[in-house]
Amino acid sequence: MIQNIDGKQVRDMFVSGANNLKNHKDLVDKLNVFPVPDGDTGTNMSLTISCAIKELNKVEQDDIGQLGKALSKGSLMGARGNSGVILSQIIRGIAKSIEGKEILNSMDIAEALKNGSDTAYKAVIKPVEGTILTVVRESSDYALKAAALEEDVIEFMKLLVKEANNSLDRTPELLHALKEAGVVDSGGKGLVLVYEGMLKSLEGQFVESQEIQTTETTSVQVENRLSTEDIKFQYCTEFILETDKISDLKMRDIMIKYGDSLVVVGDDGIIKVHVHTNTPGTVLQEALAYGQLLTIKIENMKLQHENKVIKDAQEDKEVSEQAAVSEEPKEFGFIATSMGQGLAKIFKDFGVDHIIEGGQTMNPSTEDFMNAIEKMNAHNIIILPNNSNIIMAANQAKDLSDKNIIVIPTKNVSQAFAALVNFDADLTIEENEANMVEALSTVKSGQVTYAVRNTVINDVEVKEGNIIGLGEGKLLSAGDNIDEITTNLIESLVDEDSAIITLFYGEDIKEEQAEALRESLEEKFEDIDIELYYGGQPIYYYLVSVE
Repeated sequence: MIQNIDGKQVRDMFVSGANNLKNHKDLVDKLNVFPVPDGDTGTNMSLTISCAIKELNKVEQDDIGQLGKALSKGSLMGARGNSGVILSQIIRGIAKSIEGKEILNSMDIAEALKNGSDTAYKAVIKPVEGTILTVVRESSDYALKAAALEEDVIEFMKLLVKEANNSLDRTPELLHALKEAGVVDSGGKGLVLVYEGMLKSLEGQFVESQEIQTTETTSVQVENRLSTEDIKFQYCTEFILETDKISDLKMRDIMIKYGDSLVVVGDDGIIKVHVHTNTPGTVLQEALAYGQLLTIKIENMKLQHENKVIKDAQEDKEVSEQAAVSEEPKEFGFIATSMGQGLAKIFKDFGVDHIIEGGQTMNPSTEDFMNAIEKMNAHNIIILPNNSNIIMAANQAKDLSDKNIIVIPTKNVSQAFAALVNFDADLTIEENEANMVEALSTVKSGQVTYAVRNTVINDVEVKEGNIIGLGEGKLLSAGDNIDEITTNLIESLVDEDSAIITLFYGEDIKEEQAEALRESLEEKFEDIDIELYYGGQPIYYYLVSVE
């Protein structure tokens, strides 16, 4: 019987819980309401808690209060996405509750969890039940009752884990979208995995990280002579395929025609593929014919190289950069998140000063925003998150900064461009904020991508590999033809007041293909202006806005 735990046990519990989440982040990513290739809750929560553990490892002494502060600081700065921000707030509340204590009993843990729940709820403007918030609230409320009856910390944690799982199982009953998709809440599942890892640590079954880590790193300085022209295949594409339809050898034979640097390994129904290609979308579509994709990662190597060259040049000008900061600050500065060279260029044309590369599948952290804010030399800084899953991290950075920050809650680039059009440098920051926020309601937005699993949503039957159209947060259509689905999506967004349709085509769409679609739309919508721009975004064939 264990009635109390000390600092060493607290440390081990958090590390074990973090490892358990990281080891199962792909599972959490798959618990996505929409069958689109952008499930990232597990990744966001894993990255968030990894930052917490990184900060924890800097604390040499097993002082419970100091451990809590380190966990709070690390998770706060590393928070990514809504789920990551909420997890950071839970950890923050727990840390505050255990401050000043040398040992913890069951009631101490229960009260800490309750404070974590309360802190998380306060951080969310409009809490939604059937999410991680529900799981942390219901499990912490139960924990207070259980702690009053059970002094054994291990038995208490068993009761907590059981109730957390029960709460997770109930989430589809509270959120219709989960029930319709046939999944439980992904954020809640992530939290349960942390709890389960903590329990295993107390039971003497500490969860080790299954991530591949190098034990030794070597720093080598090289002269950067490679030109982007030397990069024959632009996109580093990696994915893990779950399949019983094809062997790794046959998959290698299929993939070899798409590029170079091909690596294909397989084991027990799982095939991991790495390839450098110019058509990542086609590669993923090919793979989907044989199973479901568990993970996806696409990186633009030309852009990475250009950024490396720019970074090297900037480091050489460090003195002049510091001198520039001391110059007179301008009145307004802008920070925006974006994925795709085309979209980044449009933001620059609008006068955005700093672009954080990120979006769906790659959410910037609170620290990313803090770093961008630190570089800005302006009296007023306006942030455009451009993704509903990034707004909380932006607001958290705003709260941490002592600069005057305004976060315009843009959920997509279409809203961001509408907000920027309504900015007027002659107005006050308060007037601009009001005008920019008001502009968000004047634009309807949609996205065209592909499905990664079979499902039925809004009475629309979706098959894995289908092209799907999403409009105003709803799945509207599914089929096999990109142009057809895009046209159907636009039809559902257009009304009698619509004047402009804007399309941003992604990295997997050729210019002539996009131009042909524009001509088709101009014939169909004769009284509406059709604008077409290169966005270069991954995953989404088209981003659509209707004003």
